[in-house]
Amino acid sequence: MPTVDTYYTRPMSPPWSQPLDVDRLSRGETEIGFDVPLAELPRLRSRIAGIGGSVRGTARFGRRSGFAVVELSLAGRATLQCQRCMQPMELALESTTEVALILAEADVSEVPDELEPVLARSGSISAGELVEEELLLALPIVPLHEELGECAVPPAAPLLAEEAPEHVTQRPFEGLGDLLRHK
Repeated sequence: MPTVDTYYTRPMSPPWSQPLDVDRLSRGETEIGFDVPLAELPRLRSRIAGIGGSVRGTARFGRRSGFAVVELSLAGRATLQCQRCMQPMELALESTTEVALILAEADVSEVPDELEPVLARSGSISAGELVEEELLLALPIVPLHEELGECAVPPAAPLLAEEAPEHVTQRPFEGLGDLLRHK
C-alpha cells in the first residue's frame, strides 16, 4: 500500500492573542476589534476556576504625554461559580478605560494620574493581555449571587437565627484537673 505524506501543522493562534507592535499602532492611531473567550486567558483561569463566557470590544491606540495609550472598551458576560451555593452565575461585564503602555517598570512614576500603567514588554502586547489586565481588576475576588434568594441553597445549609438551638458553652478542659490529680 502506498504511504501518504502527512503534513504536520499547528493551529494558528487566534487574532486576539497575537502580539501587536505598540509604537506602530499608536503612531497610526489604529483601532482593533476583538472577541476573547475568557476560558482561554491563563491568568483568569488560574484565579477563577471554571470561568466561561466571552467579551467583545475595541482597543483604540494613540499617544499622550509621550506614552502609547490605549482606550479599551469591552462588553460581554462571564460565567462564574457562586462561592455560596457553588452553582453557575452570570455576570455582565462592561468597561471603558485608558491605559498607558510602558516598556519598563521604571516608567510607572511618569505616567499621568488619569492613566493606568500596563507593562508592554519589548514594545508589544496582545488584545488578550489588555483584556486580561482589565478583567483582573473588574471581576470579583469571591463571586456571589447578588441576592441570597438567587442562590440554590444546599439542604445542609446553616440554621437561621430563629431555628438555632440554645447556645451551650463548651469547656473541653473542664475535667483535666481531675484527671491530673488521679495520676
